[in-house]
Amino acid sequence: MRKTFLLILLGMLAAAAVAQSGRKGIKPPPPPPPERLSEPPIVVTTERASVAPAELTVLPESILKHQFKALDKGSFSLADFGSKVVVVNIWASWCGPCRREVPEYEKVRKDFAGRGVEFIGLTGEDPRTASDRVRQFVRELNFGFRQAWADRETAGALMNGRNAIPQTLVIAPDGRVLSHWRGYAPGQGGKHLRDVLEHALVDASTPGRNE
Repeated sequence: MRKTFLLILLGMLAAAAVAQSGRKGIKPPPPPPPERLSEPPIVVTTERASVAPAELTVLPESILKHQFKALDKGSFSLADFGSKVVVVNIWASWCGPCRREVPEYEKVRKDFAGRGVEFIGLTGEDPRTASDRVRQFVRELNFGFRQAWADRETAGALMNGRNAIPQTLVIAPDGRVLSHWRGYAPGQGGKHLRDVLEHALVDASTPGRNE
């Protein structure tokens, strides 16, 4: 009986040893394979972006005669100021550089009062959702430009496909784009606008230039 008990005990110990050694030899299951996409990832190329669009030299009639809805009331077109040099500043209420640029431009506007220059501000924001924000921007900065809303298509045409803002255009009475620049350089924006306008007014007063 004792011999039988010893045999059973030895058998149990052996089984336990085998089981224990088997646990040590078990390797963790391999990680699952990465999930396969149903479609290949989208690859964005920059080949076309590396070729900048040609600068606008003359505004087409479709832009010159386009009716912009004014912020206050009524509407107007760039062609309404055909005898003047026109400054168009494209801005947005959420644009920090625009906020810093406005005071410099306002000094220029006041200095050129009565000198045959029309200053126009255009925002491409949606009047249905941004009306209060835009009006607050204009009010806080005393932005004295003639202000209007620009639809996406017209704003895109004026920006010539480059969506960076602010952007500024100086347009001769005959529709030629005398200067067009993007962005804001602290302390330089107003000076540059002033220099361009001085040259533009000389250009516009040259006999036979606009015939």
